[in-house]
Amino acid sequence: MKKVLLAALMAGVASTAMAADLPSRKAPMAPAPVYAPPIFSWTGFYVGLNGGWGGSTGGGAFGSPSGGVVGGTVGYNYQIGQFVAGLEGDWDWADLNKNGVNVLGPYGNKVDDIVTARARAGVALDRALLYVTAGYGGADVKTSLPYIPYSSNDWRSGGAFGAGLEYAFTNNISAKAEYLYMPLSSQTFTDGVDRAKSDVNLSLVRAGLNYKF
Repeated sequence: MKKVLLAALMAGVASTAMAADLPSRKAPMAPAPVYAPPIFSWTGFYVGLNGGWGGSTGGGAFGSPSGGVVGGTVGYNYQIGQFVAGLEGDWDWADLNKNGVNVLGPYGNKVDDIVTARARAGVALDRALLYVTAGYGGADVKTSLPYIPYSSNDWRSGGAFGAGLEYAFTNNISAKAEYLYMPLSSQTFTDGVDRAKSDVNLSLVRAGLNYKF
């Protein structure tokens, strides 16, 4: 009996020693999580600043005023897939001037304020947005004719059409460059004998910086 117990004890010790020598089997480590940045979207309200140059083409008898513009922008975009649609409005203080002489004598022609309210539609290439735009355009035009004497301060309404490129540097801040053409209503002046027509068809080249909420 003692021999049997001794043999069993020695067999147990040997089995334990052999098990300790076997390689351990541990579960493989889980892979580290991979961070995927959120997909950028143009959807949202935004406000911004813009500035650039404006000039009139085909100014008629009152020449083509030109000069600088600077102002503010507000708008909203909505993105579906790569298509982006939105509305944008802006007001610019302008310093567009032209002085000269026509059949009515010396004149001064000046554009003080420019306003647009437009729809935008474009294609988003990730953080780049190529767009076209169209809508309402208007400007405050001041015309002076000291020899009549006569002066006019009238609001000229018309359209606004153009295209641009906007790029988002962060999820909130983007910069844009755009061109707008604004054909506005004309005005005719007379001294009772001669007549002179004033056309103001504006071209705007602007850069802007927007903040999206």
